[in-house]
Amino acid sequence: MSAFILEARQLMCQRDDRVLFSGLNFHLHSGQILLIEGVNGAGKTSLLRILTGLRQPDEGELFWNNQAFNDLGASFYQDVAYIGHSNGLKETLTAQENLRYVQALALPALSIDESLQQVHLNGYQDTLVRYLSAGQRRRLALARLLCTHKTLWILDEPFTSLDRASIQLVEHLMTAHVKQGGMVIMTSHHETHLPATLVQKIELRR
Repeated sequence: MSAFILEARQLMCQRDDRVLFSGLNFHLHSGQILLIEGVNGAGKTSLLRILTGLRQPDEGELFWNNQAFNDLGASFYQDVAYIGHSNGLKETLTAQENLRYVQALALPALSIDESLQQVHLNGYQDTLVRYLSAGQRRRLALARLLCTHKTLWILDEPFTSLDRASIQLVEHLMTAHVKQGGMVIMTSHHETHLPATLVQKIELRR
């Protein structure tokens, strides 16, 4: 992967009459993970929505490879994958069909079978999503990261519904991604065991 940088300058976010955060600055480079911490209501999900371009900051600017977000247009989204609280899966489609739909919208990376194998869902290709457990659905959602070429993964509570073994699996996938030049921005209420040398942290306070 090429080298990338995401820069935030003096970001501020307001909900109704309350400022969630202000004066937020950071640089995230290829090969790094940004862990966003804070209590419920501190603005973690709002910050992720700003970083994906789904919401505008009330103040401040974002830059991707030294170019302001407002000047990027659709090109930014070619480099970004976002998984929120909702898994974003079609319950009436199979696991394989959900991944095939995602690959149709982006450059493919791993094959669908390889992606499912990576998240320990090999053999579930033809299973309808509505028959998968909560943990299996979450792992299927995360498999979308593997079957497309996206430099920046933005993940809202990626460990939701996962057991300890699955959390370790996802941490391994994140670590491998950034060691190959990728980037990860994530929120989490769980204690993580990611390599400290790869992680920088931001704590949002109410």
